Amino acid sequence: MANQSLPPRVTGRHHNGASRGTSIVDLSHEIVSGSTGYPGLPQPELTPYITHEESRELYDPGYTFSTGKLCMVGQSGTYMDVPFHAFADGFDLTRLDLRQVVNVPVTLIETDKQEIPPEVFAKADLTGHAVLIRTGWSRFWETEAYANGQHPHLSADAAKLLAEADPSVVGIDSLNMDGTHTGSRPAHHELLGAGIPLVEHLTNLDQVPDKGARFTAVPVKVSGLGTFPVRAFASWTRWM
Repeated sequence: MANQSLPPRVTGRHHNGASRGTSIVDLSHEIVSGSTGYPGLPQPELTPYITHEESRELYDPGYTFSTGKLCMVGQSGTYMDVPFHAFADGFDLTRLDLRQVVNVPVTLIETDKQEIPPEVFAKADLTGHAVLIRTGWSRFWETEAYANGQHPHLSADAAKLLAEADPSVVGIDSLNMDGTHTGSRPAHHELLGAGIPLVEHLTNLDQVPDKGARFTAVPVKVSGLGTFPVRAFASWTRWM
């Protein structure tokens, strides 16, 4: 029967295969129907288009398939911004250079500041790195506190410093790279204006080692969009 002796990958059991000797931590929030979109925007809506039961009449006995329909804004779960998000003439997701966001060496920045000053980046390796800002704010995910306006964010001076340092990508485990208490968005303006992708709403940064990790976050290749969810993760060799 087709449903007997399912391989490990079908049932979701761990399979380490080619990753033997490599540690991987998922840095993405799960997208859930009815929630996990950016506060104030339409929330993701997942509905069945064809269910397993409905598909039975289309195939031979023992074979079923599920097809779902997902409606959501780009700012759902953990997502990436590219320049078109902030600039009408900026590049969209289809023109993202994958070399900027795949297997990029990580520089981990830890801070407890609400408005993150440029000093926290002093002496850090920034150029060509994935600069991941670990604030711990992700612990409030899906609570009222997460979007209470007090989230950690880059100061205008820190954003300018990072843009001039030319990192490959910048990520944060917070609501927004910018403060949302005013209409100003200097971090998006400076970094996206310099062609540097941003990843917001990261999680599990406390599980990333201070040295030796690499970062990957890739959005779907959608024409005409400047923001889309990513499956972000960090990886490193266990015996460095």
